[in-house]
Amino acid sequence: MSKIIFEQEAGKYNELLAAELKKMPQFKIPEWAFFVKSGVSRERIPADSDFWYKRSASMLRQLYIHGVVGVGRMRTKYGGLKNKGVKPFKRKKASGKIIRLILQQAEAAGLVEKVTGRQFGRRLTVKGKQLLDSIKVNQREGEALGNRDGLSKE
Repeated sequence: MSKIIFEQEAGKYNELLAAELKKMPQFKIPEWAFFVKSGVSRERIPADSDFWYKRSASMLRQLYIHGVVGVGRMRTKYGGLKNKGVKPFKRKKASGKIIRLILQQAEAAGLVEKVTGRQFGRRLTVKGKQLLDSIKVNQREGEALGNRDGLSKE
């Protein structure tokens, strides 16, 4: 199994994957998603209209990289620092409802499955891995992760 995902820039990759997820009928933005924050550490609701699909793409990429991941670990990853005014910032987790619902939509699409036994959480199915492997970011010649200035190593 080749890990093409590590060779591609994460931001561009997530945008392309989000566009693919937008075409799937199982991934729908719930009505309440336009009125809620993505966590208690946020001051406002997400300004991006494609927030749901971009978060879904990012979560699928994390599942590909880490293997089995649960909702609690995802909440920690997508959390942030809460501004408490004069007091020091405090680390807070992200909203569990958003993460849970995205994972349920991915299960309905057949991209993710639940894991029980020694580990608990969710992991990508074969169909999910194939989808993520099929996304390719067009990079200029000479541009790689270790060489971002576009110059060749000559």
